[in-house]
Amino acid sequence: MIPPIDMGTLSPPAQKIAQPSAPPKLQDMAARGVAPGLKPGELTTVLVLLAASERDSVRETATKTLAALPDPILTGALGSDLPPAVVDHLARAYTARPPVLEKLLAMPRIDVETLLHLATTGDEATTELIAVNEERLLKNPRVIEKLYLNKHTRMSTADRLIDLATRNSVELTGIPAWREASTAIKDELIPEPSPEPTPDDMLFQETDAIAEELTDAATTDTHLEDDEGQEKVLEKFLPLYKRLADMTISQRIRRAMLGTREERMLLVRDNNRLVASAAVRSPQMQEDDIALISRNRNISDEVLRVIASTAEWMHSYTIKKSLVENPRTPVMVATKLVPLLRESDLKSISKSKNVTSPVKDAARRHLDRRK
Repeated sequence: MIPPIDMGTLSPPAQKIAQPSAPPKLQDMAARGVAPGLKPGELTTVLVLLAASERDSVRETATKTLAALPDPILTGALGSDLPPAVVDHLARAYTARPPVLEKLLAMPRIDVETLLHLATTGDEATTELIAVNEERLLKNPRVIEKLYLNKHTRMSTADRLIDLATRNSVELTGIPAWREASTAIKDELIPEPSPEPTPDDMLFQETDAIAEELTDAATTDTHLEDDEGQEKVLEKFLPLYKRLADMTISQRIRRAMLGTREERMLLVRDNNRLVASAAVRSPQMQEDDIALISRNRNISDEVLRVIASTAEWMHSYTIKKSLVENPRTPVMVATKLVPLLRESDLKSISKSKNVTSPVKDAARRHLDRRK
C-alpha cells in the first residue's frame, strides 16, 4: 500500500489549495497548473492530490494536466524528492518516456508497489531500467519474479536476474518453475548487459512471433501417434519445434512459462527433464491439457509425478484415472491413487493388459477390501 501524501509537509499556500474546503476557483486554476509561488515538485504534488478530488471538474482537469505537464514543471519535479504517491502517479502516466521513468526509478522514496506495476506492465526499455538496480531487486524479490514473467523483458536480462537470485540464495517462489530455472542457470554462460538485444534475445522474440502465428484452438495436440505408439511432431509445428530446439535450457524453461499452448505441449516432451517439468508447472496450463498429458505413454515419469503432486489437478477424476492407467506413471504414485477410483474402473484396471502388474495387484487388493 503506497502511503498517502502527508499534507503537513506542504507549504501553507499548497495546503490552502489542496484542502477539500478550498475555493473552487483556486482549485480550478491549480488543476490547470497555475499556482504562483509553488515550486515544480510541490505543484506536481498538489496536482496529484487534486486528481483525487471529489469535485469532478477539478479531478478531471488535474488528471489531464498531470498527463501532459509542461517540460519546465516536469523537469523541475523530477529534480526534487517526490512523495511515493506522486512518483507512482507519474510512473503510470509517463510509461512511454524512458528518460522520465529513469529519473523516477532513481527516486529514493519510490514504493515497491510502483516497481511491481512497472515490472509487470513495462516494455523492454522499462524492464531494462528496473533490472539495473541489483541491490533493490535483492531487497524486493517479487520485482525479479514480475520481470521474469513479463514477456517484454529480454531473455538475457531474465538469465541475469535468475543468476543474481541464485548466487544470493534468494528463492523466487513466484516463478512456478523456479527450481528448474535456478538449476539450469548454474551450467550456462551468463551474458553481460548490452545496450542492444543479443542474438539470443532476438531468437526468443522471433520464436514468440512464430508461436503466436501457429496458435490454433482447433488443434488438440502438437504430435500424432503412429500405429506402434510412437509420436511424431505434426508438420505445421516443425518450424516452432526447431526454433525451440535451438534454445538453451534456460530459454526453453522461460518459453514454457510464457509461451503458447502449442509450445507447452512441445516442451512437456522435451528430453531435458528440467524443461519438461517447467512446462507442466506453467501457470497457463489448463485442465484439458493436463488430462491429455496424463494419459500419454510417451511422457516422462517426472512430468507425471509433477501432475500427481499438484493439488489443482488432483481434483479431476479423469486425470487421477489416467495416471493410474498410464504405465509410465511411477508405481508408488499410481498405487496411491488406486483407492480414489470407482469400483467399476478398478475392475477394468485389474484385468487390463496395458497397466503394470503392481498397479493391477493394488487394484485387486483394494477391490477385495471393499468386498
